Amino acid sequence: MKKDEFVESLGKGVSVLCSSDHGFGTDAILLANFSSIKSKDVACDLGTGCGIIPMLWLRDGAKSDVYGVDIQERAVAQFTASIELSGSPSNVHPILCDLREIEKALPKGSFNLVTMNPPYKPRGTGIMSETTADQIARHETMCTIDDAVKAGATLLNFGGRFCMCHRPERLCDVICAMRENGLEPKRIRFVQKRPDTAPWLFLIEGKKGAKPHITVMPPLYIQNENGENSDELNEIIGEYAERNS
Repeated sequence: MKKDEFVESLGKGVSVLCSSDHGFGTDAILLANFSSIKSKDVACDLGTGCGIIPMLWLRDGAKSDVYGVDIQERAVAQFTASIELSGSPSNVHPILCDLREIEKALPKGSFNLVTMNPPYKPRGTGIMSETTADQIARHETMCTIDDAVKAGATLLNFGGRFCMCHRPERLCDVICAMRENGLEPKRIRFVQKRPDTAPWLFLIEGKKGAKPHITVMPPLYIQNENGENSDELNEIIGEYAERNS
């Protein structure tokens, strides 16, 4: 284990190896929960980093094959180590690949569920992160919204679900990219700090080949009136929080 690496326990015998380059935050945990994986779903997480979302799927009962794709060798190495730390389950697969060439690594139309927690900052905006790993994770240097949605649409079967989280100011970009790639937005949820604050994140699900009709879910508040975790957030992250408090 390298100096900057550490292990996080997710519960139920599942762990993930994190580092200063590839860790995870609340966004990924919320996206894994929102995606609502079913035990028989064949699923793929794009830009998986340390593999947090596939490892959460494993913890939450995924029985079919789940994949995590990343373009960075260290991320895939950490994901591979996470699988080994968790007993080397045979249904979890790390893939080193540029998602813009996803059809070279995974079969088209073979997945029930695809997720992505993408870079939030458009190319050429904001202060560029110092490290290459941070630049790839936070800025659209290697992957745009359209790249991510196109890759998801390539992998999904008819009726398959694509779930993404993003910042509210990119909502129009995400919806347009989904429709342009044959994914109809069906479910959206905004995440707010408290009821009196503006959303800082949204979670959205699109279905391949579906008819237009979107359900706007109640907001997810992450704090209560005392500034502590809300009951719903505690329910989502409860087991992980208890083991790492």
